[in-house]
Amino acid sequence: MTTIGILGGGQLGRMLAMAAARLGIDAHIYCPDENSPAARVAARATVAGYDDREALTAFADSVDAITTEFENVPAETARFLATRRPVHPSADALEIAQDRVLEKTFLNETGIGTAPWRSVDSIDDLTASLDEIGPRGVLKTRRLGYDGKGQARLNGPDDIAAAFADMADAPAILEGLAAFEREISVIAARAEDGTVRCYDPGENRHSDGILRETVVPADIDGATYDEALAIAERIVGALEYVGVIGVEMFAMQDGTLLVNEIAPRVHNTGHWTIEGCAISQFEQHVRAVCGLPLGDPARHSDAVMENLIGNDIDALPTLLAEAGAAVHLYGKGDARPGRKMGHVTRLVVE
Repeated sequence: MTTIGILGGGQLGRMLAMAAARLGIDAHIYCPDENSPAARVAARATVAGYDDREALTAFADSVDAITTEFENVPAETARFLATRRPVHPSADALEIAQDRVLEKTFLNETGIGTAPWRSVDSIDDLTASLDEIGPRGVLKTRRLGYDGKGQARLNGPDDIAAAFADMADAPAILEGLAAFEREISVIAARAEDGTVRCYDPGENRHSDGILRETVVPADIDGATYDEALAIAERIVGALEYVGVIGVEMFAMQDGTLLVNEIAPRVHNTGHWTIEGCAISQFEQHVRAVCGLPLGDPARHSDAVMENLIGNDIDALPTLLAEAGAAVHLYGKGDARPGRKMGHVTRLVVE
């Protein structure tokens, strides 16, 4: 294995390319954006659309295996490439994760609990759904929403019209509110031979719908820890998944776990593994996709990972001067509100 192809040019692709280089594997980035963060650290880059069959063919012929750094690469692109090279995650896994209704259906059919939900295609659907699952919930577009975008909170019937208008006629899903104690996430990896390795669950804290920090270990008991890992293993097994996946869960007051969403890629809540483990989630993903043995995901230190969002980047001189702070910048331009510019990880030394 000499070259891994990565669809997408954002910060996750950037960190994947850097992890691949550590293993002596070149990265070839494919994305439609000029001067992407990932392309600037990769051996090669192709700038073309995800529907450009000629460019995709040349890309596939130049690499040994292909992966994605974000889940919204068109599933048809992955299917086309899979006729020429191994592609992980699979088009089927991408398709499920790209549509919240397909995702919730998959989870429930796999025996995994979620918050109550209903598919919404009209204002009448929304009204009926609120009657069924309760007066409060979150209306989300079925596709493409992230970091609080593409969703509207409903606190009662008076919010129905405005929330539905916010969807701009896009197919939507209503999710009931879950009275959880904390959100946790498990970063899991599965190899092609079925071997699964999971990192310790992290506890996630959000602000304005955007992840602010992940603290490891999560404040959960042993039974919850075991169940969280078992759920992640069940998901990757049912998907016949290869690579790293992020599984976000709600830890409920009664001790049960509900899955909020799955992300078929390396995940923001796993960035702490770069400093907190011998094998980061990025190296683990490269290993899985390239057919190499999975590494030991054991955590050698407690850690706190903090996202640098928007103008947080203005504190860079202070962060760089802080003892023990591991700063990662993503090579982005303007520090717009809500834009993830980097992250900083601090190991907890007692």
